[in-house]
Amino acid sequence: MRILIILGHPNPRSLNHAIAYAVRDNMREAGHDVVFHDLYAERFDPLLFDNEIPEKGNVPAEILSHSNDLCSADGIVIVHPNWWGQPPAILKGWIDRVFRPGLAYRFEEGDSGEGIPIGMLRAKTAVVLNTSNTEESREQKVFGDPLDAIWRRCIFDLCGVRSFHRRMFTVVVTSTWQQRAAWIEEAKRICRNVFEEDPHNKSDV
Repeated sequence: MRILIILGHPNPRSLNHAIAYAVRDNMREAGHDVVFHDLYAERFDPLLFDNEIPEKGNVPAEILSHSNDLCSADGIVIVHPNWWGQPPAILKGWIDRVFRPGLAYRFEEGDSGEGIPIGMLRAKTAVVLNTSNTEESREQKVFGDPLDAIWRRCIFDLCGVRSFHRRMFTVVVTSTWQQRAAWIEEAKRICRNVFEEDPHNKSDV
């Protein structure tokens, strides 16, 4: 399988980096073709301007390359922290610029954009791995877990990715090195199991 991994965290010593790199290496060891993007290290520009928005807009080559990586992936892994119940701005900008009309989704003929989009992504399975400093019970009770709604319903489901798996590792700020090591192993195990069970994996490997 071709696995796209997107990392969105500014600190190279973060748990997010440790998780993303461990998953990347584990996926490669399992025989997958991995495309890896560390958005901060690559200095990805998250700003979307109006000339890019139309389906046939003026899109920079770098963004088209990211879109091609997205559209050619059999599976997708996103790693980022929970910041204000949202992905970091650089990752939100990646979504805005890379999930393009005509590539990630489209509308029925005659639909001017007011209807429900039709998903076009090749990938049918996505994994989102988050870190947080909020207790899980408070996240659910007080905030309603907005990250799950964003990724599951507002992004992947609308782009045709029906199999969605997500894990929030928390509370990071008070965690021990042993706990973090266990989380990294769990992240590897989640991705390995998810993509081994994906029926697309059997015909593509």
